[in-house]
Amino acid sequence: MHYFLSGLLFGLLTAFWIWWFKKNQVHQLEEQILRTEQEKDVALHFMHNLADSIAKDPTTEKLLSQIIHDVINGAGALSACIYLKVSDTHLKGIAIEGLFPPLQEFSKKQLENPDTRSKLIEQVLRSEEIEIGKGLIGEIAQSRKSLLIKDVEQDHRIIQHKEPSLHIRSMIVVPLDFENELLGILAVVNPEGERFFDETDLHLVESLGKQASIALQHLDNLLKRLDQKQMEMDLSLARDVQQMLLPAQNCETSSLRIHALYQPARKVSGDFYDIIHLPNQRTAFAIADVSGKGIPASLLMAICHTSLRHFAHTLSSPAEVLKALNTQLCQDIRQNMFITLTYGIFDEAKHTLTLARAGHELPLLIAESSEITADAPPYTTQPIQTEGMALCMVPSEIFDESIEERTLPFSPGDTLHLYTDGATETTNLKGEEFSTKQLIDILNHTDSQSPEKLNLTIVSKLQEFSEGVESTPDDITLLTIHHKTPISEYVSP
Repeated sequence: MHYFLSGLLFGLLTAFWIWWFKKNQVHQLEEQILRTEQEKDVALHFMHNLADSIAKDPTTEKLLSQIIHDVINGAGALSACIYLKVSDTHLKGIAIEGLFPPLQEFSKKQLENPDTRSKLIEQVLRSEEIEIGKGLIGEIAQSRKSLLIKDVEQDHRIIQHKEPSLHIRSMIVVPLDFENELLGILAVVNPEGERFFDETDLHLVESLGKQASIALQHLDNLLKRLDQKQMEMDLSLARDVQQMLLPAQNCETSSLRIHALYQPARKVSGDFYDIIHLPNQRTAFAIADVSGKGIPASLLMAICHTSLRHFAHTLSSPAEVLKALNTQLCQDIRQNMFITLTYGIFDEAKHTLTLARAGHELPLLIAESSEITADAPPYTTQPIQTEGMALCMVPSEIFDESIEERTLPFSPGDTLHLYTDGATETTNLKGEEFSTKQLIDILNHTDSQSPEKLNLTIVSKLQEFSEGVESTPDDITLLTIHHKTPISEYVSP
């Protein structure tokens, strides 16, 4: 009987233990399921908030603020900090919420004064840089592996502050990376209450960190696209303004046929040309090339263009116009930018050209050839030699001494060709430049009575010469001015 009762008791105890064990397993499973559902809810809420933040205010500062706030709420933590990668070797504390304690020794010393400590915490975090590979945060950045420190008192790497509110009890640090590229580090300290962080908390913070990394990368891509779109809009506006400043490509006076061919290497150009009608049957013309490309060159081009028009109507001498222009522009533009420019005036009554040149390519004067041989080209092209330095390269007193003005006949049938160096410096696949010599050869063999035909022929030859070269290296502007032959000269006696 005794054995029977002992066996029965043992069986009952075994059954109770099995029942209790199974119940405990079920309870743990239910808790795990509940925690998983909670994690899922936190993650979904987190992703929704990040998407909403990017949609409403697509700035990195706003997104980081949203991330850090939701991480603290989701993990039940008291404070957190995001260190972003600011260079290949350093991180910096960018987003902070709560009293997150600085983790460097020198920062600890800064906070020892109790009167200023609370004001300095965020300032210190935002100013301190952490070297990748050095210290706890730097090591996580280098290894890209998450770290859970359940009880910080057992880890000598953590700096503790005297102030109780800055005391670290438990900590989670996870890397923020996207496609194997480190973006930053997320550090979370001190769960609410007296508990310590556990593996479940680590899993949750890692999950939120991955979502944060994706959001940061998407925002960066979005901001780049927005910047590119804004730049394209700015360039389009600058291009439209430039086109408004330039005169018509084809324009005529009673004595001149004029055609300009304007081919920017980009949306905006540092080249410009102008035709200015002056009193007393005079026509001024100009061609210029601003150093550099893009927006800075286009802005300087606009300033130069406007100033040139002003001085053209107030000063009668081309040399004086260039001197005044140099003095004006040197006050407005930054160093290491300069402008080459040729400015001249055609006097219809006198049939003369008066020219001054500020470091620009030599003007080319085309006349019918006087040679009557089968091998002689139909036209003769001569460079017009004048001295002059580029605008804004030297002080006014030196510039003024260098400028030389020259007046020469411009008879009916003559043609003046002006160009920027983008034409003669066009290269072929061998790296050879087109050169002024080849340009002159074209001018000697092309009918110069049609400026448009002449310019189109030059461009066609340039395209043929540079075939296979991926892009145009520089802006190209051609300005051709033909002195029309009076109709009466063609009438038979």
